Amino acid sequence: MPTVVIIGAQWGDEGKGKIVDFLTEKCDYVVRFQGGCNAGHTVVVDDEKYILHLIPSGILHKNKKCIIGNGVVLDPESLLKEIDTLIKKGVEIDNNLYIAKHCHLIMPYHIAIEEQSEKKKKIGTTKKGIGPCYTDKIARNGVRMIDLLYPEVLKNKIQANLEIINFLLKNLYNAETLDEQKIFSQYMDYAEKLKKYIDDVDIMINNAIDNGKNVLFEGAQGTLLDIDHGTYPYVTSSNTVAGGACTGAGVSPKKINKIIGIVKAYTTRVGEGPFPTEIKDELGEQIRQKGGEFGATTGRPRRCGWLDLVGLKHSARVNGFTGIAITKLDILDGIDKLKVCVGYKYGNTVLEEFPKELEILEKCTPIYEELPGWNESTKGIKDYDNLPDNAKKYLQFIEDSLKVKIQIISTGQKRDEIIIKEFPL
Repeated sequence: MPTVVIIGAQWGDEGKGKIVDFLTEKCDYVVRFQGGCNAGHTVVVDDEKYILHLIPSGILHKNKKCIIGNGVVLDPESLLKEIDTLIKKGVEIDNNLYIAKHCHLIMPYHIAIEEQSEKKKKIGTTKKGIGPCYTDKIARNGVRMIDLLYPEVLKNKIQANLEIINFLLKNLYNAETLDEQKIFSQYMDYAEKLKKYIDDVDIMINNAIDNGKNVLFEGAQGTLLDIDHGTYPYVTSSNTVAGGACTGAGVSPKKINKIIGIVKAYTTRVGEGPFPTEIKDELGEQIRQKGGEFGATTGRPRRCGWLDLVGLKHSARVNGFTGIAITKLDILDGIDKLKVCVGYKYGNTVLEEFPKELEILEKCTPIYEELPGWNESTKGIKDYDNLPDNAKKYLQFIEDSLKVKIQIISTGQKRDEIIIKEFPL
């Protein structure tokens, strides 16, 4: 039975939530392996919209084990709000949600320091403390989920970290300092509410795989936001690529069977950073409005552009996609001519590979191949044969360029607005 990793192939916001939700029907476990509440996965079920930030999208199916892995940085307040919202909508949480003991916690001082840091140098973070939490994790100063069950350990860690943080807030940023006792009491309250979800989830996941269960690993953000392989420093603070599923969930690479890349039919990006194929005229705004390209977490408008095959080839290589899913094909309906970036021009040089130097990428101009668009509506189509001929040619061009099979095509927001060319499980 397969273990499948779902990865965003661009700068995030590719529509991973819907694909995970769809595939969950055939899975037993869904594991979120990195990122924090800066992620926003939108799923529409029976005209009801669900926006999930930390809990795996599989929670919307009954009797699925949903796991938050150790690679996630977790904001307890955000998680509890999400749990409360889902319960009010009739979603079963207890006995379906598990959190890794060694998952790191976002603390109020992480949020405070990121807010101040972003004022000094803007890189487009969501100011939710994600980066500072990962910083403490790597510096071995982090607070972990299991610390909630050991009050003295928690108290000592808060005290030690606040000595440094409060010094920086006061002396570097001229900002208000934080109260140690207030934070401790707040997190003791979280401990009481969350302790029933804490477990040895890496053991649970490995046992599930060994017993032939279908396990789906769900990533947040996208490959071009990976801390190592993305457009650094305009990236997130975790490994969003397929390898992150192993470290973020505690499984061997030998146990991963398939890796599916989620590719939006065009390209979007939120926040700062280079974006070679960005469309800055009325068409870009038209795509934004039609595609609802506003952040599920922040509401920030997404920058919109043409499909970038240079970036996608980079994603296909570092992830090793066994298949891809194309989303939001219907948003391109009615555009006469579609452009696809097949290379970059940098000075007098043509680049076919995604440059690692930000200084080069910022000065690249896209080399486009133009493809005919289609006027017919693709919205809600569920059979590949019913797609317009030019839509098929567009998809075939992507498949041939990436040398990876397109297995799934999403033709709308709803759960059933989907084409299965080749079932990936």
